[in-house]
Amino acid sequence: MLGEVLAEVTRGGEVESIHAGHLVILNADGSIAVEKGDPLLPMYSRSSLKSIQASAMVRAGLDLEPRLLALVCASHAGTHIHQTGTQSILAKAGLDEHSLQCVMDRPIDEELRRTSQPTRLAMNCSGKHAGMIVTCHINGWPIDSYLDPQHPLQKAIAQEVEAMSGESIVNTTVDGCGAPLFMFSLLGLARAIRALTISTDPVHQNVVQACRDFPEMVSGQGRLATRMMQNIEGLFMKDGAEGINVASLPDGRTLALKISDGNARVVPVVTAAALKILGIDALEQEENTFGGGKPVGSIRATF
Repeated sequence: MLGEVLAEVTRGGEVESIHAGHLVILNADGSIAVEKGDPLLPMYSRSSLKSIQASAMVRAGLDLEPRLLALVCASHAGTHIHQTGTQSILAKAGLDEHSLQCVMDRPIDEELRRTSQPTRLAMNCSGKHAGMIVTCHINGWPIDSYLDPQHPLQKAIAQEVEAMSGESIVNTTVDGCGAPLFMFSLLGLARAIRALTISTDPVHQNVVQACRDFPEMVSGQGRLATRMMQNIEGLFMKDGAEGINVASLPDGRTLALKISDGNARVVPVVTAAALKILGIDALEQEENTFGGGKPVGSIRATF
């Protein structure tokens, strides 16, 4: 599981810590440009898979304006636009936040997290859960059991995952929010995201374009996926818990990465270095380490 060292943390001119992981970069034609670690190792894709989950919902009849569709793909910050957006999705089924079965949590937004009480609406996956509920309503499927892996919705999502990745799911467990979580390879994840990006299927086109057009709904102002999609024209990006991230360009150039220790602090620099290999300047500022309030080192990619 360790993989290869992808980033190091320096202090006073010396390496203080290292972070290993797995990385695969695909050329526009889908061939492998770069691989680090073992991209064939099965792993959990976490929230980086939300666009594929959303594609299954749209295929099953979910019809939302792009701003709200982007929220279904989101790990949002829990700000006003995210919480009211989730309410707007639920309202299409005549429901409110009491129908949500995601766990209760405070917003990710730092200020709101200090001043808010935990709710299901504020939980960063509430948009995805709202989309699931409305999809069930449209199809006449049970809502109270929408998180059951054997539910028609979750079976449809699993089928979409396998069709897009070209792989079989090797294990199913429960994500942090309570939804089913699938295990397959990092290479399969990269191929799924590339397929989403270059697809001519209107379902896929609508999902990925919604995220590009409304990046602030996918994450939140200043957060990684939002700022990179704002800075790089045509980029699609979605990160996930435990050090997962995917990014794809309109021509099919794609990357997927997993930091083995799950520490997200190096995801921005590793992502920027991978994009640089694809000829893209991510416009990221140098990540510093601090001593006494002053920069004394950096967080940097090793490739």
